[in-house]
Amino acid sequence: MDVKQELKHWMDRVDDPTIAQQLIDLSKSDKPSDAEDAFYRDLAFGTGGLRGIIGAGTNRMNLYTIGKATQGLANYLNDHYEHPSVAIAHDSRHNGDLFAKTAASVLAANHIKSYLYPRIEPTPALSFAVRDLHCSAGICVTASHNPSCYNGYKVYGDDGCQIATQSAEAIQSAINNVDVFDDVKHVDFKQAESNGTINWIAEDTLNRFIDAVYACSMSDPNAADTQLKLVYTPLNGTGLECVTRILDRIGIKDVTVVPEQKNPDGDFPTCPYPNPEKREALQKGIELCATVHPDLLLATDPDADRVGIAVEDEGSYVLLSGNEVGILLVNYIASIRQASHTLPDHAEVVSTIVSTAMIDALAKQYGFSVTRTLTGFKYIGSRIGVLESQGHNDRYIFGFEESYGYLSGTHVRDKDAVNASMLICQMAQYYKHQGLTLVQALKNLYETYGYYRNKTISCEFPGADGARAMDAIMCHLRSNPPTTIAGMSVEQIIDYKPGINGLPSANVVEFDLPDAHKLIVRPSGTEPKIKCYLFSKAPTARQADEEIGSLSRAAQDLLTVPENE
Repeated sequence: MDVKQELKHWMDRVDDPTIAQQLIDLSKSDKPSDAEDAFYRDLAFGTGGLRGIIGAGTNRMNLYTIGKATQGLANYLNDHYEHPSVAIAHDSRHNGDLFAKTAASVLAANHIKSYLYPRIEPTPALSFAVRDLHCSAGICVTASHNPSCYNGYKVYGDDGCQIATQSAEAIQSAINNVDVFDDVKHVDFKQAESNGTINWIAEDTLNRFIDAVYACSMSDPNAADTQLKLVYTPLNGTGLECVTRILDRIGIKDVTVVPEQKNPDGDFPTCPYPNPEKREALQKGIELCATVHPDLLLATDPDADRVGIAVEDEGSYVLLSGNEVGILLVNYIASIRQASHTLPDHAEVVSTIVSTAMIDALAKQYGFSVTRTLTGFKYIGSRIGVLESQGHNDRYIFGFEESYGYLSGTHVRDKDAVNASMLICQMAQYYKHQGLTLVQALKNLYETYGYYRNKTISCEFPGADGARAMDAIMCHLRSNPPTTIAGMSVEQIIDYKPGINGLPSANVVEFDLPDAHKLIVRPSGTEPKIKCYLFSKAPTARQADEEIGSLSRAAQDLLTVPENE
């Protein structure tokens, strides 16, 4: 793409005053990389749909790129459905309402009905609405846990699952055929609302979502009356309404909400990186815990599809990783269902190739099978769909990924922090009834099955130069792979790019090492980062920590841009 030519083209055609001024600023910038980063490519679907920095340019989230994406989606839907319709939601991020309404107006201009949530709602509530309202597709305007300068655009299929590879490629092709200025159709939002092309989602849909989450309740009868004290933070996002409703419904009444992070705020003023994986994002909650002394700190990300927790242990609050909470939940669900004789024959847990191997030890204990997918909960959702199509959706008992995404039901096809918050609290009650915290319960599992350790190393490579650097790293790993890593011989290299074991093609390389150690490298599909996932297992915590430390140091070398490439 000729950046200067594209910038001039946009300056000649853009009529929105805010974006027009941003283009002028880009043209006058002393840093040529500013314009290049904004225009070196078009936004493309990654693991989480479209996601980018808000601003002017083809590689930015703005009215024009939203319009182009929606026009392409509309063309795809009109080609594949007789009378298509789309459910739309947005979170608390900047321009969320504007982008959602822009999408609705483009759809209306293409004679496609849309149904919008009247206020911010969690991403899983959008997945539910697609199925509940029998829509052909869904759009959720969100950038999940990214910094406040980002927004995004997730597209869902008629099954309520984020579009998988084949559909994504077809929709991307349709988007590529749309001229951002000449081909995008618009109608007046109010006019479309008055003629019934644009509609508002009624409260009964959200009520049915809460009912569906509650149907997944899994409380031990002996522990149901155990009092639990919580501190909760929605991180200035969408979780407050639905999470507090479901907690109240299961009898969790003692909930203190972090005041600085209670109300929706796209600036995320107390946590510039509103990611429940990060201690910095939970710091306000941890400070409040020192006063409240809860059993649990619960934190949902801005679109409330992911949840993180912190638990007091020996005088300080410990954050449990996504893998650790996933393992705790798998063990809890399997044990409760086994005890109540509701664990189905051929039960199945679904996880990802970059999530903990400890799940295999639990599978042997309880007799369920494990299916692993590529990174991205849409692949877990797709597996639920496969089971449903075979008449075996009851076999699915849980799905999780290491990045704090969990789902125990089939009411949605995406990770659901409302569902997970309920289960985590019921699990905490279960262990509190036994005199244990979740940290102590986890230690007991490690003592039983071995000390599994997982760690993710991320290196940021922003902009056009960063994209080239990540390509160089991945090419180097394939053309000149290491024979040893952290002093351990590489026993097997698995390249997922051709597509293996029934999985779609993915830009992922795995290095298997002795004694269940391994290392997996992949560029992020949602952020300008390359990630390295580390796995170790040892009979003691100290040994496992030492080995994961060695792998961490080796990973930094692997993620270094090779010379002369």
